[in-house]
Amino acid sequence: MAQEKQVLEIPDFLTVRELADLMDASPIEVMKELISNGIMATINQQIDYDTAAIVADGMGFEPQPIRAPEPAPEAEEAARPAWRKLYAGEDPSKLKPRPPVVAVLGHVDHGKTSLLDAIRETHVQETEAGGITQHIGAYQVEKDGRVITFLDTPGHEAFTAMRSRGAQGADIAVLVVAADDGVMPTTREALAHARAAGVPIVVALNKIDRPNANPERVKQQLADLDLKTDEWGGDTLVVPVSAVTRQGIDDLLEAILLVADETEILANPDHEAAGTVLEGRMESGRGPVATLLVQNGTLRTGDVVVAGLASGRIKGMFDQSGKPIKEAKPSQPVTVMGLDEPPHAGDMFSVVKSVKEARAIVTERRAARAAEAQRPTISLDDIFSRLQAGETKELLLIVKVDVDGSLEPVVNSLKNIKEGDFTVRVLHAEVGEITESDVNLASASDAIIIGFNVEADAAAQRLAESMGVEIRTYNVIYKLIESVELALKGMLEPVYEEKTVGVAEVRRVIRVPRVGNIAGSYIVEGTARRNAKARVVRGGEVIVESANVSSLKRFDEDVREVRTGFECGIRLSNFDAFEEGDRIEFYVRERVN
Repeated sequence: MAQEKQVLEIPDFLTVRELADLMDASPIEVMKELISNGIMATINQQIDYDTAAIVADGMGFEPQPIRAPEPAPEAEEAARPAWRKLYAGEDPSKLKPRPPVVAVLGHVDHGKTSLLDAIRETHVQETEAGGITQHIGAYQVEKDGRVITFLDTPGHEAFTAMRSRGAQGADIAVLVVAADDGVMPTTREALAHARAAGVPIVVALNKIDRPNANPERVKQQLADLDLKTDEWGGDTLVVPVSAVTRQGIDDLLEAILLVADETEILANPDHEAAGTVLEGRMESGRGPVATLLVQNGTLRTGDVVVAGLASGRIKGMFDQSGKPIKEAKPSQPVTVMGLDEPPHAGDMFSVVKSVKEARAIVTERRAARAAEAQRPTISLDDIFSRLQAGETKELLLIVKVDVDGSLEPVVNSLKNIKEGDFTVRVLHAEVGEITESDVNLASASDAIIIGFNVEADAAAQRLAESMGVEIRTYNVIYKLIESVELALKGMLEPVYEEKTVGVAEVRRVIRVPRVGNIAGSYIVEGTARRNAKARVVRGGEVIVESANVSSLKRFDEDVREVRTGFECGIRLSNFDAFEEGDRIEFYVRERVN
């Protein structure tokens, strides 16, 4: 009777050494087995599951892929779309299906607005500057007696900006990809934003009528992004369409309704209304006007609404065609008048009992937002404390690298990092410098941005500072991996760098009995600070380093700092051998990571 093989669970990627350790074998034996199968690999080279499985089988094991752990209930809840929170705690018997709300995302010229034109049989694009969507609109269409609400967004940045405010305007994302152009970097970004939002994705393969359309090539590109079409055994609906000829439009609507049925999009129409602000603006003769998307309950004229920092009683309500209406059901977009100021897109709105209550809520929110503006950056070295507190089980990363050849090794190495129950999830990985879009995604997802051989552009740096997003850049891959591993272990040490804050020139040396020499100085640059460290430079050579400033005086008065253009007396601890012409540099150590 043949001996039963021992089961060996193997990850998607691992090194030759790691495979040898799993089998309790010598790395040399593993390398010999690889060579016998025509594969040359070094001991630290990374191999995929299929290659490792061949080796394991040849060495008497039964290879199996490592199964993904079952998500914890809290992880499942975190992955659920935010709109479900709007009816959390509702009586299940009162929940009814509502129309799906669809966001259309994709590359800038792959035909998002043209596709919506074809669906709505309108010509919105002709009224847009340059044919590019300039604002957020919402429209409802009917298919086989069922209603679908479309959000016409100016791009995934706006989609994520809404999400960063706590909103979840869409139930389903339609990713538009041109059949003649294929997957573009912006397409990948849009996909990352949709996945981060936790919404199901339908692909609209547009421009199928073009003579140079190559749908099979695009389907392969999508499969490489884990969007495998149902025709190839996957679970993503990829629908060929043409905004010009209207080909496949009905099929796309049917696909959306099919996904909606599987997603169970519900609401309680008898509840007080709540939902998302799609747009806020000032209009001549009408004052503050807001476009609202009702996601739970029914909104009625006369209701008192709080929307972000705006509030007021609804005096007028209009549907998508501008017709006055008295009430709006779940998933219906409406324009309302009566708020005291225009709310921001992405703000959540809700109905309250009175104007007084609304004003009290707005006062509390203003105070909370002022406090939030002072919140510290979510940094890599304090991730461990959040993991330990149970706030998250994953370290979310956005990875940007310099070249294609670096992308896969960096991402695979990061995905293999695990510490106990804590794991790393790469939310988005792409070639190119770090941009504002990356920062928006990181802010909305509480992610850290990792750059390998790339830097953040100036706009991205400013946005990251204002939004509390940490950006870390590396030039050596093992340093990058080591930092992330240490973050999960709670061992990452903060990094500091020196910053010169002021320079003084010694003009006269003053001898004080029982005290020593004092440097009578003139501040030529920046500010001399009492709490800074100091170094003395003579003839271009540093003669004293890391000296404490024991006293800083203007005339006979002790001061904390002296600015450029003023004279002062400087005394350092453990050094008083000043000479005229010496430069005293004041510096501080600032935390950079």
